[in-house]
Amino acid sequence: MNFQLGLIAKKIGMTQIFAEDGTRVPVTVLQVTGNVVTAHRTVERDGYAALQVGFAEKKESRATKPELGLFKKAGVTPRCELREFRVAPGQLNEFPVGGELSASLFAEGSLVDVAGISKGKGFQGVIKRHNMEGEKNSHGQHEFFRHGGSIGCRKTPGRVHKGKRMTGHMGDERVTSQNMKVAKIDAESGIVLVRGPVPGGNNGYVTIRQAIKPAIRAGKNTGV
Repeated sequence: MNFQLGLIAKKIGMTQIFAEDGTRVPVTVLQVTGNVVTAHRTVERDGYAALQVGFAEKKESRATKPELGLFKKAGVTPRCELREFRVAPGQLNEFPVGGELSASLFAEGSLVDVAGISKGKGFQGVIKRHNMEGEKNSHGQHEFFRHGGSIGCRKTPGRVHKGKRMTGHMGDERVTSQNMKVAKIDAESGIVLVRGPVPGGNNGYVTIRQAIKPAIRAGKNTGV
């Protein structure tokens, strides 16, 4: 089992920083202040070990009665977002309910996976949605410049294959950007700068987790 301890963050936007050698580095600014542990998931009760983390305060009037009971039991104010992060059973005692999680959970130069809801693009054609080439603009061709072309095989099999790339709804889905490098951390301000763009628009919520692929490779190398 690979455990991905992480945080919930608010995407502020993109900017740039400069490395010591003067190289310009594009980064995304992620605000992580306000992450608190709201509950534990234990192997004995739930079948797995995890931390339930809350982020971004909200008014009590906008919380349901079950939510208010959960937050009251944890001794924290109501939160807008709740996420679970799998941890080893022995790690639960390191993060007590009601305690805060900070940006120091990650280290500069480490790799993380950032997941969020991508920007919605509405209904799009095959050229924008699947990067198809389109038809040629020559030899009398007209009215079909941006069409997808044939979608079937006549009599056999007499249907459209599953997974055929066609027009449809684009974006507004969960996307994970893997192995992103943490460029800089400001623990006092609760800011994490991740190199490159992350899914979603400004002011959206994303999750930052320890990268899983390096952990899998390390496990294979060590025989874990």
